[in-house]
Amino acid sequence: MVDKKGPRIAIVAGEASGDILAAGFMKQLQAIYPDAEFEGIGGKHLTGLGLQSLFDMEELSVMGLVEVLKHLPRLLHIRKSVIQHFTKNPPDIYIGVDAPDFNLAVESKLKLQGVQTIHYVSPTVWAWREKRIHKIAKATNLVLGIFPFEADIYQTYSVPYQYVGHTMADSIPLHPDKSAMRDKFGCHAEAKVLAILPGSRAREVDTLLPDFFSTAQILTEDTELKALELLIPAANSAREHQIHAMLTNFGLKKIATDDRADKNAVYTLYRSEQDGIDKGLASIQVKVSSEAARDVMIAADSVLLASGTASLEAMLCKTPMVVAYKMSKLTHMIMKRLYKPDYFSLPNILANKALVPELLQEEANPKAMANLLKSLLLGDNSQLIVEFTDLHRSLQIDADRQAANAIASLLDKQQEKS
Repeated sequence: MVDKKGPRIAIVAGEASGDILAAGFMKQLQAIYPDAEFEGIGGKHLTGLGLQSLFDMEELSVMGLVEVLKHLPRLLHIRKSVIQHFTKNPPDIYIGVDAPDFNLAVESKLKLQGVQTIHYVSPTVWAWREKRIHKIAKATNLVLGIFPFEADIYQTYSVPYQYVGHTMADSIPLHPDKSAMRDKFGCHAEAKVLAILPGSRAREVDTLLPDFFSTAQILTEDTELKALELLIPAANSAREHQIHAMLTNFGLKKIATDDRADKNAVYTLYRSEQDGIDKGLASIQVKVSSEAARDVMIAADSVLLASGTASLEAMLCKTPMVVAYKMSKLTHMIMKRLYKPDYFSLPNILANKALVPELLQEEANPKAMANLLKSLLLGDNSQLIVEFTDLHRSLQIDADRQAANAIASLLDKQQEKS
């Protein structure tokens, strides 16, 4: 049995979802290697476990072909600095978590220096730019994948790949306690609750929150929806401040802090304050929370969200959703030519059918989103929940332990050779 003390483990996560994924296997690795050192780039979850972060993870959270260009000089500086740091101080293993354009370049350089490299979360070679798999093969010793449909393409190109499942599928119950979460956020029993998730990036929130909020206003004015409450989880403190500022600009007034969940800020809105009072109009109650997004989604009757990992999380929470996204016109034109799947939301890709509504670009307008959400809020979604549950089971194979064991196996083989 090889000695399992004190490996130096590098982990670089590029955004909030990667930070959560990496934190799961880092906990397992800490149990296997109590004296391990962890260094790289991470957010609140990784740094909370003791990872020494070389840069603020927020700087890597840039999405879109055109949008990245604006931040390219800084991104290149960070990447060069990370490569230099780990070349001078080689880790026993480097684990790049998602962020493929950043991490694969680092992995390639370090692998040439003899560092074992793992890429966790397969780049979307199954969706577009398939030839990237050759770059992945040169950069990594192993790819850890979170979706079962990815294995085929790696087998086709004979690239080492292991499906580990998805950590969120393990952490979210198959049958979430909706009543408990509604109580947690102080939702009224007779109210319909809509969760709004405009994204974890500043640009996403700037682009989507105005339309998402206008959608909620349309729903509030619908006579069939007698009471509607809004819950908005903030992905991090920066997004929380951004959302608060935007709600104020929309004309909302902060009226209280919820005693039952002191991380929730409560806002209310009338079309105009005096006009609303005179006409007896119901107010829109909005709670902005720094609690976990999944708690908010479990409490909700429906979710309006930006495309991405949040759509998978909503599916695992068994909450009906409308998925929307907007990108720059140039990015959209490029993606239309390169993107292969019929769908862009993860529930639909996993199911290989139109399980949830998807709206892109101009289709993602308040009227269209409100019509779809009304059907979900007032309709029977029981069959949809059954399908969500079946997909949940397919992803629930103890991802954190599977990933940690795969990482430990590479470390042990390396130690046996040395």
